[in-house]
Amino acid sequence: MMKIGVHAPDANEKPGVLTSEPYRAVPVVGLKEAAGEPMQARFSPYVNNGGTVLAIAGDDFVVVVGDTRMSTGYSIHTREQSKITKLTDKCVIATAGMQSEMITLHKMLKYRVAMYEHEHRRQPSVEAIAQMLSTMLYYKRFFPYYTFNLIAGVDDNGKGAVYGYDAIGSHERSMYGAQGTGNSLMMSVLDNQIGKNNQEIPTPPLTKLQVIDLAKDAITSAGERDIYTGDGVDVVVIDGAGFSATKMPLKKD
Repeated sequence: MMKIGVHAPDANEKPGVLTSEPYRAVPVVGLKEAAGEPMQARFSPYVNNGGTVLAIAGDDFVVVVGDTRMSTGYSIHTREQSKITKLTDKCVIATAGMQSEMITLHKMLKYRVAMYEHEHRRQPSVEAIAQMLSTMLYYKRFFPYYTFNLIAGVDDNGKGAVYGYDAIGSHERSMYGAQGTGNSLMMSVLDNQIGKNNQEIPTPPLTKLQVIDLAKDAITSAGERDIYTGDGVDVVVIDGAGFSATKMPLKKD
């Protein structure tokens, strides 16, 4: 039986001429199959929710700031997601990156700190917590936490301390550090104002109030050029007087 339908054109067929042929199904072939490549299905368990954290250590204090925006691409999920968690009276952790990983890591670290307190009847030092986090990150090295971490606090000698980490636990102590999507926008300012890099004229160290203002200015300027940083800032100060936390607004767009 003859019927008009979709058919594969012959090489000798003239364009624009209607023909009547038996119906033949034309197979739909993808580009990869046509090229002889196998089809692949891929899935990534990681997503970067953005954000920026910053810590600066002084002679007897430490200042930590972190924005409160959580987003994916051009979508803002929440404007009030803190990235700083208090671990002890003298230590905090600040984390940027994937928020679900951050929540899990902070929860597990607080659990480990609580176990330390029950066993030793005292809070762990900043150095002990820094090593504890390094061990936890290295334990997950084959499927690492997608987080960018800073440990900040005051050590047993009353000195400010900041520890920066890579994905699998390698860390070092420094005077300042920044992590997250706005990291590269702030490090040059910190290198100049805190590290005093390439400065031949000696200048006195910044006071605590000057460091707080510098940290606020740095993350504010980062928020002007980084779409993943904004909405608000948590400002944490740890010194001899104890732990204090305040908030500061940032741009909402």
